[in-house]
Amino acid sequence: MKKVVTFGEIMLRLATPEYQRFVQANSFTATFGGGEANVAVSLANYGIPAALVTRLPENDLADACIADLRKHNVETDHILRGGNRMGIYFLETGAVARASKVVYDRAGSAIADVQPGMFNWREIFRGAQWFHWTGITPALSQGAAAACLEAIQVANEMGITVSCDLNYRKNLWKYGKTASEIMPALVAGCDIVLGNEEDAEKVFGIKPQGFDVSHTGGNVDAAEFEWVCQQLQAKFPRAQKVIITLRGSINANHNTWGGCIYSGGVLRRSKRYDITHIVDRVGGGDAFMGGLIYGLLSYPGNDAKALEFAVAASALKHTIYGDYNLVTVPEVEQLMKGDGSGRVSR
Repeated sequence: MKKVVTFGEIMLRLATPEYQRFVQANSFTATFGGGEANVAVSLANYGIPAALVTRLPENDLADACIADLRKHNVETDHILRGGNRMGIYFLETGAVARASKVVYDRAGSAIADVQPGMFNWREIFRGAQWFHWTGITPALSQGAAAACLEAIQVANEMGITVSCDLNYRKNLWKYGKTASEIMPALVAGCDIVLGNEEDAEKVFGIKPQGFDVSHTGGNVDAAEFEWVCQQLQAKFPRAQKVIITLRGSINANHNTWGGCIYSGGVLRRSKRYDITHIVDRVGGGDAFMGGLIYGLLSYPGNDAKALEFAVAASALKHTIYGDYNLVTVPEVEQLMKGDGSGRVSR
């Protein structure tokens, strides 16, 4: 099978242990993660060749990061070395009524300093069938946005499927441009567009009427987002499929989870999962995207099944610590069949 290429920043993740607040913590648990890397790990874990394209400095931390990616069978051949530092993010995991918090320390990271022409995209895409990026990458810098656009244009020329996760992060757009100024040119080259219940509103001003993301009470109706999908497809006619993840937040440890996919003028809705006792929700959207790409490649012509695989894979991610979704295809398919008992497998 041809490979999937992802492009974006991978960071050192430093998380407080056992629900501690930053002010309490005397130590942090160190792992690695980032939206596009998380997708690549999911796909490699499902048996689909996957590569991460990024830029990392020449130091021991970056070496450890690359070794970690290789441990998860992600191809690292096209990672550029250079720049001054890796990005870092600090995570304080919330509990019940207290929300999780993320503090970024990624200004001046190696990938933020990239410029168009630094990556040989035609060489990178040799043997590839799919290219995935997220809205985090163009938020880092004008150069990163230009490099991402360059990759999309080359992928379009080579007939490679392009997907994006809108992934709006208000705390990242700091270089003088807004998401609404930069993102349209990039999304215009995408065949598959994924967003959550607020991305389309924050980036393009498109939102369902009467919906308040901060007061869902755990109930998010997929039907409310059909108009959003239609408007996104009208704005970006290349997009064959528009997908919305639907998270109902009851509290930090208890969410409902599902999704919908709009293609061919039809809105398909997934099963809804009631996820209690969440271990780690960071990376949940990336787990969905990894599952969706796997599903669309493995179940061609069956959008409903691809969507169910994505939702089930992401539901399982909420039980796993760290950014990566370390589940197998049989485990996801078992949950799709309705077995969420968690009984010991002997």
